[in-house]
Amino acid sequence: MLQTENQTLPPIQKVKRPIALIILIFVAFIALGMPDGLLGVGWPSIRAGFNVPLDSLGALLFTSMAGYLISSFSSGILMRRWGVGRLLIYSCLLTGAGLVGYTLVPSWWMMVLLGILAGLGAGAIDAGLNAYVANHFGPGLMQWLHASYGVGITTGPLLMTFALANYQNWKLAYLVVGGFQIVLMVSFILSLRLWQQPPSAADVENPTPPTPSARLEETLRQPRVWGSMALFFFYVGAEVTFGTWVYSLLTAARGVRPQLAGYFTSSFWFMFTIGRILAGLLTRRLNIQKIVAGCIIAALSGAVLLLLNLGLVPNLVAVGVIGFAFAPVFPGMMSATTDRVGARHADSTVGMQAAAGALGGTGLTSLVGVLARAFSLEVVPVVLIVFLVCLLGVYLIFKRKGQPGQAAG
Repeated sequence: MLQTENQTLPPIQKVKRPIALIILIFVAFIALGMPDGLLGVGWPSIRAGFNVPLDSLGALLFTSMAGYLISSFSSGILMRRWGVGRLLIYSCLLTGAGLVGYTLVPSWWMMVLLGILAGLGAGAIDAGLNAYVANHFGPGLMQWLHASYGVGITTGPLLMTFALANYQNWKLAYLVVGGFQIVLMVSFILSLRLWQQPPSAADVENPTPPTPSARLEETLRQPRVWGSMALFFFYVGAEVTFGTWVYSLLTAARGVRPQLAGYFTSSFWFMFTIGRILAGLLTRRLNIQKIVAGCIIAALSGAVLLLLNLGLVPNLVAVGVIGFAFAPVFPGMMSATTDRVGARHADSTVGMQAAAGALGGTGLTSLVGVLARAFSLEVVPVVLIVFLVCLLGVYLIFKRKGQPGQAAG
């Protein structure tokens, strides 16, 4: 007889944690988002300063991705060895060193190498905190966690736009964000004891013993795990592609003034952040997985509107719609990891999903750079539609097959 979801999967161990700890988690994800928001607006000035072609961005994305893959795949092992608090300290140090280093090196290849440090730090922060929140909190907090990322990635383009408009210097924005990472590292050092406090019996809302995690090689043999990784490959590929290239599309291909295009890019991340805040409020009332499916379809509609290029206002509407629709997708899929792959494989799968997302974000975004150089930047909305169609297809396959141990419903 097939078991029900409640018989197969244990409830999340929701633990009462100090409010200071939750604030630090949010601040960490703000810091995680800020560098990602800098690159799209800063890239035209960066490549001009180093005198490199348009598609050279792929080299920096590749080294960042390599570092991200290493740390996110290793996050489970590192968390067991060091604990999440120490992992965050070391990660912020690496990220801060990489970002500040960008402003100091005289050659492009040196900046590319520093991408490894920035990627190592970002991957550990992303996978570690996602696993921590998924294990100890509900899907509402997961949405707000990623809304914090949205705050960071919204601030990034504004900061870069300010630096370029007032000082004509992209390095200033990276210096500020790198310094913020170092300040955050100090905050984690001072708050280390909060991360190390084990939950007491009175704190645990549901004292069901946690399911033992499967070994990594066993998890890798699960087809559902690879399907779950595919979701993040296509979603992050779509998000990073759009966030990275929309500024160049608007300025180089559609003649929008650079400062206005910077605000366009920020509007994408602003709507992205607003969407995640609202999703955090709605997850208690609505099925988050239905929200995710609807938002993928809405993002497709926005991409089609952007492809049609009906004018300045419709383009702005398209950018906002895509940002708002993207908002709940990543955290919604992340919080449902246990439902897709089962409790024994969830911890390892979280890091592997983050790694697959990094691979998609780097590989697909770099592919767009190559296509844009060969044809034109108008390929951006075309490939965005392709990525979203693939994402929707894989997502619907999971919904049709149901959860592990269940019949399709």
